[in-house]
Amino acid sequence: MKTMSFDFKSRRSMVSARRGMVGASNPLAAQTGLDILRQGGNAADAAVATSAMMNVMDPASCGIGGDCFALYYDAATGQVSALNGSGRAPAALTLETVRELGWRKMNPRHAHSVTVPGAVRGWHDLLARHGTMTLAEVLLDAIHYASEGYPTAPVAGYRWQRAGAFLRSAANAEEYLPGGETPQAGQVTRLPGLADSLSAIAEGGPDAFYTGPIAEAIIKSLGEQGSVMTLDDLRDHRSTWDKPIKTDYRGVTIYECPPNGQGLTALIALNIAEQFELGALPWDSPARLHLMVEAMRLAWADAHEYIADMDRADVPVAQLLSKDYAAGRAELISDYYAMDPPPSAGELPGGEDTIYLSVVDGAGNACSFIKSLYMGYGVGIVAAGTGIWLQNRGAGFSLVPGHRNALAPGKRPYHTIIPGLALKDGQLWASFGVMGGFMQPQGHFQVISAMVDDDLNPQEALNRPRWMIANGEPGGALLIEDGAPFKTLADLAERGHRIQPEAGLGRGSFGRGQIIRWDAEAGVMHGGSEPRADGQIAAF
Repeated sequence: MKTMSFDFKSRRSMVSARRGMVGASNPLAAQTGLDILRQGGNAADAAVATSAMMNVMDPASCGIGGDCFALYYDAATGQVSALNGSGRAPAALTLETVRELGWRKMNPRHAHSVTVPGAVRGWHDLLARHGTMTLAEVLLDAIHYASEGYPTAPVAGYRWQRAGAFLRSAANAEEYLPGGETPQAGQVTRLPGLADSLSAIAEGGPDAFYTGPIAEAIIKSLGEQGSVMTLDDLRDHRSTWDKPIKTDYRGVTIYECPPNGQGLTALIALNIAEQFELGALPWDSPARLHLMVEAMRLAWADAHEYIADMDRADVPVAQLLSKDYAAGRAELISDYYAMDPPPSAGELPGGEDTIYLSVVDGAGNACSFIKSLYMGYGVGIVAAGTGIWLQNRGAGFSLVPGHRNALAPGKRPYHTIIPGLALKDGQLWASFGVMGGFMQPQGHFQVISAMVDDDLNPQEALNRPRWMIANGEPGGALLIEDGAPFKTLADLAERGHRIQPEAGLGRGSFGRGQIIRWDAEAGVMHGGSEPRADGQIAAF
């Protein structure tokens, strides 16, 4: 089949329904979540089922060797809870250990960058607090498709093919190179090792992953590549339930998970942008894009300085989210000229292989869920015989001594993956997310502005061309997707922005999102699915 080109303009329409809705970047995964809702499961049950299916459908982007985060809205109580399913550095891994290797920043393809995988414990804990079904029930479809096979989707297949040379050099990756080749779009793919691992988890729960043969395979395979992770590191892993962080943006309350995730970045940018009347300016005007980009640059400067594991570092969230702080930051923005890049306290590697999914059930419960290996296929190590790719989240640590995010034993790293939720007048307004490394807070910022400032529906918000400050660096180049007027690009360049137009395959840099809006009065949900991905909104 023809190679994926991304040369298209979306004409997708918003989907509306009343009984349940799932948005995911693969149609079979979205349909699995919908089937759980049809069986009487709720948003948490459907989210875990969809997440497990995405592990099978898009193994480059996510897996049980990675981490997860979730925001859950309980319609009965009106409360939002935040699940942190991210893992920690091995107890024996110190800053001195890696600096003695001559590193000045983490090597994302070395086994020292593997942190404890948190996804399986996260699945269990989400179901235990909010779900109505068991792991065995919600994993059935994922096990079936991993064992019996599925047709590889076009965008996922393109990324799979692009990674061919890397996969051939990866450890224990034979299962992902059937016949020695990467699967093409439409080719039936089977993952028997992963099917066996999912079956073990369905039968034995998270203990089947964090102890026993799977855990032993993880530690042995990592040890062969130089890791100091132990069975105790796996056995001792726990998720945490945190109080979500939030801000009000023009009457809509936006929720994010607290650090170590980078959702704080999106909230800071929204607070600064609120100081300007964005809705009075055309969305693609140089004046509006300039203000939004400058707000984002200031947010990135704070992100690099402050985001870290809050159990191990002082992160002044309340101060950073105060409206007075935002007003002071907004005063740094010129109406016309781009600012000198604000200082950045750290340098992090980029990673854009993640899956985001959104679920709203008929009762109005919502689960905004995200899961990732960080970079494509994580660190490049499969735990032998298990089909489990291991993440390289430890690449998010700083190696600057004294930095809040500096590597330390048992510490969580700076984490890029962020789910989003929004309430209005105390009721669910939207479950949303845009995955893709440092695009994520920038994507949150842009789709919320589109829906709040311009009154776009979810699909229109996702269809709109995006921009991105490269690599999350305050002074980074400004990538702008095909669709913005040439005159706007020229004007922004004249203002001092380093413009980098992106079209075709470059569009893959701008993330993949799902949005479900909830009309509480009518009891209707409205959904949009990312045109830059394989997925869909499934509803009934």
